[in-house]
Amino acid sequence: MNMTTFHLKIVTPDRLVYDGQAERLVIRTVGGDVCILARHIDYAAPLDIGQAHIVDEEGKTRQAACSGGMLTVYGGEAVVMATTFEWADEIDRERAQQAQQAAEEKLKNLKRDDREFMVASAKLKRAIARIGASE
Repeated sequence: MNMTTFHLKIVTPDRLVYDGQAERLVIRTVGGDVCILARHIDYAAPLDIGQAHIVDEEGKTRQAACSGGMLTVYGGEAVVMATTFEWADEIDRERAQQAQQAAEEKLKNLKRDDREFMVASAKLKRAIARIGASE
């Protein structure tokens, strides 16, 4: 079965990550996961920390870890402007696991209303997303 595709561009402050056709994009927004398909209505949402899945025009699925930024769909084109976006094969799994352990240790000693708690929570969320994407 041939799916209809749409143009997808993924950029970070450092690089152009993807620029091509896609059948599907699933990505985490602050409101939860969204799925973008061809002919999606115009849409904009801030991105959260989580995993992203892209099915390219050949039907191949690629996983990534994404954190922060913005997703826009306008005129049939989707643009992901992410703070970070790492393909699964770019993730250093051991480093991500160390980051997860460090964040969990730090969280044990902090109060919920402490700013450091929020930072450590975000680091933990990012490490978990990176580990999940690399599996």
